[in-house]
Amino acid sequence: MTEFNLDNVTAAASEDLITPDNSVFLFVDHQPQMFFGVGSDDRGSIMNATVGLAKAAKAFGVPTVLTTVAALSFAGNLLPSLQAVHPDQAPIDRTTMNAWEDQKVVDAVKATGRKKIVLSGLWTEVCLVLPALSALSQGYEVYVVTDASGGATTAAHEHAVTRMGRAGAVPVTWIQVLLELQRDWARGETYVPVTDIVKEHGGSYGLGLHYAGDFIGGHAG
Repeated sequence: MTEFNLDNVTAAASEDLITPDNSVFLFVDHQPQMFFGVGSDDRGSIMNATVGLAKAAKAFGVPTVLTTVAALSFAGNLLPSLQAVHPDQAPIDRTTMNAWEDQKVVDAVKATGRKKIVLSGLWTEVCLVLPALSALSQGYEVYVVTDASGGATTAAHEHAVTRMGRAGAVPVTWIQVLLELQRDWARGETYVPVTDIVKEHGGSYGLGLHYAGDFIGGHAG
């Protein structure tokens, strides 16, 4: 496999791209009570995308902030499969619907020194759109992972995504983020982790990698 040269990629890459060095991932309220109210998409699909996204961040060493709202009194603990990706990281629990109105969340994001926020959460029309608009107004770039987020209805989700887009947020999907971080299959140190994440969470794309491996051997990208 060709040796990967990060300096060359960094020099050639547009500043618009999400990279392991310029992004922070913020997960907002992926909790049982919030999932119960999701009607915009299949809940299992949102859970799968959320965990795939979290594993993407971990594979590339991207700082990750986990948040919950009223965990002990209403919404329950963080999605167990999401917590399992970061077993030693305690979510920041809040009372505010807008995570950006909790100083601990803002401080956690600011401490990373990153200006690109990869944002996902429940529900899109409340706990996602509010911090997105607030962060945008303070000069952050916000990338909303639409398939790792969900709203009470399809209309609520879509209208919130439209509202965020008009304010400057960029809608993306979790696999798009994963592959944007990888960007070059010669990047050997993350090649296997990325293909493993795709195999586990990437649906038919992952199945295709399993199929290729059966006939070609090794890891197919």
